[in-house]
Amino acid sequence: MASIFTRIVNGEIPAHKVAEDDRFLAFLDVNPLQAGHTLVIPKQEVDYLFNLDVDTYAGLWAFAKRVSAAVEKSVPCKRIGVAVIGLEVPHAHIHLVPLHNIGDLDFGAPRAKFSQEEYKALASQITSNFQ
Repeated sequence: MASIFTRIVNGEIPAHKVAEDDRFLAFLDVNPLQAGHTLVIPKQEVDYLFNLDVDTYAGLWAFAKRVSAAVEKSVPCKRIGVAVIGLEVPHAHIHLVPLHNIGDLDFGAPRAKFSQEEYKALASQITSNFQ
């Protein structure tokens, strides 16, 4: 059965996409730690980040770097934090989280809540800053 991320790639589940090319996709996390919390995935479904082939692995990180620059331009923060956990969805992915302090990357903390309008506006802003 396809992962939820593969279903997003296939257009079966909606997402607030912020960047995309033929191999990779970035979209806002529906259960974010902070405004701008973005997931970056390869479109190819591979469960574990370190099982990606070398070219896809390198490409994913290069794409994530570009996405992080767009997030940083769009959301006031000191830095963009990066996390790879890989337990919650069986599809390799990178979390990009805007940070003001180290506690902002605490996955045990209560999650932020945003309206669909706020998600749409933020996704549009990040997309406009993506290069």
